[in-house]
Amino acid sequence: MAEFTMPSLGADMDEGTLQEWLVQPGDQVHKGDPVAVVETAKSTIEVECFETGTMGKLLVEPGTTVPVGTALALIEPTAEGPRKREKPRKPEKAERKRPVRPAPRRATPPARTEPARVSVASAAHERGHIEAGPLLRHLAERSGIELETLQGTGPGGRVTRTDVEQAAAAAEDAVPPSRLRVSPLARRLAAELDVDLAAVTGTGKDGAVRADDVRKAAAGPAAAAPPSRPSRPSRPVSAPVRPSEDRAAAMRQAIAGLMTRANRDIPHYYLSTTVDMAAAMDWLHEHNRHSPVSERLLPAALLLKAAAVAARQVPEVNGFWADDHFTAGDGVHLGVAVSLHGGGLVAPALRNADTLDISHLMTALKDLVARARTGRLRGSEVSGSTITVTILGDQGVETVFGVIYPPQVALVGFGRVVDRPCAVDGLLGVRPVVTATLSADHRATDGAVGARYLTAVDRLLQKPEEL
Repeated sequence: MAEFTMPSLGADMDEGTLQEWLVQPGDQVHKGDPVAVVETAKSTIEVECFETGTMGKLLVEPGTTVPVGTALALIEPTAEGPRKREKPRKPEKAERKRPVRPAPRRATPPARTEPARVSVASAAHERGHIEAGPLLRHLAERSGIELETLQGTGPGGRVTRTDVEQAAAAAEDAVPPSRLRVSPLARRLAAELDVDLAAVTGTGKDGAVRADDVRKAAAGPAAAAPPSRPSRPSRPVSAPVRPSEDRAAAMRQAIAGLMTRANRDIPHYYLSTTVDMAAAMDWLHEHNRHSPVSERLLPAALLLKAAAVAARQVPEVNGFWADDHFTAGDGVHLGVAVSLHGGGLVAPALRNADTLDISHLMTALKDLVARARTGRLRGSEVSGSTITVTILGDQGVETVFGVIYPPQVALVGFGRVVDRPCAVDGLLGVRPVVTATLSADHRATDGAVGARYLTAVDRLLQKPEEL
């Protein structure tokens, strides 16, 4: 029996609050499946299972704050795999040796499998989600679908992802315009904050009410004091705001503590260079001119890809400093600094960013930013970065020198792409340029290595078609 513990989701995390379980005892879980939602000082994160097995006893109740490393549940490793490999082979050998028995053997399975099929279907009906994995149950919850009502099309009546998606699409088409669309999380939040959903304006797809809409409504007098309850105008206005303020204060405190430690313990050195972006911007404009709106790229995609490939070419800046020595990363997992709407920032990882083509990297970036700002990140996305990039060009900043996020050893910064007069081949002209900076750990590298990295970034951006 293995323990599922509160994971460390960043160097600044000492404890976390278990918000909800996505699985129940007896459920089959697989490595990588989200099994719990944990709230940290910075964000709400879906935590994945670290091995395949059967969920045992849940040791911590939702709403409980526990230190990192505390056992949250027990997982019994599955022994299903070996049995599946052995069973098909033994009957085949037996049939070859005794050819007189095939007829009885073919007649036996229907008698066995028919009752088994009935019991599976009945168990699925009684226990609701026993025939759907935790990932499907989570998908169904977010879509507002009750798994007990679905007719599974998988083997033995098992509910598949297609069943859930089709049911969600059918439910969405069936909802009349006058009926309020509310996400499950928003509905729970509205009950906690005493917010009247009928008075909330949804900003989601087709006017759906999201959790952010409920939080904003809780802070405003219109949602806090609906006409039907005029006698309670003040309590919702003051009470719901305090948790939000406390959350923002806790995030600032966590960031302050980590950055103070980083500045104290890490001997930073800083380098910068000006990169000619003429070739990159020409390629970008040509690509976007022949692409649909949904597939157009931003300059950030080229900058991130160049930073990732350069980290692969100069691996000394891609990894961690721990126990007084440098350990190279197992891939280029690019942390991307994302500013949150309520203040603060997180730096989730684009895993194996150097292997993604530009279009897939752009899609992954959009998805990562959207989930970071709605509090639906995965545990593996907030704790596995090997090097971090911050891009503040959209804020009008031309140069940014960041603080390294420990235990990483480097942070790359990009500013705004601006037109500047410069000399090219002896001629003076106006060209688009960007300032690229590097903050690096002097314990792991020296200035020569950092210069080599920035030179690699510059060289890659001169041939964007090869990225």
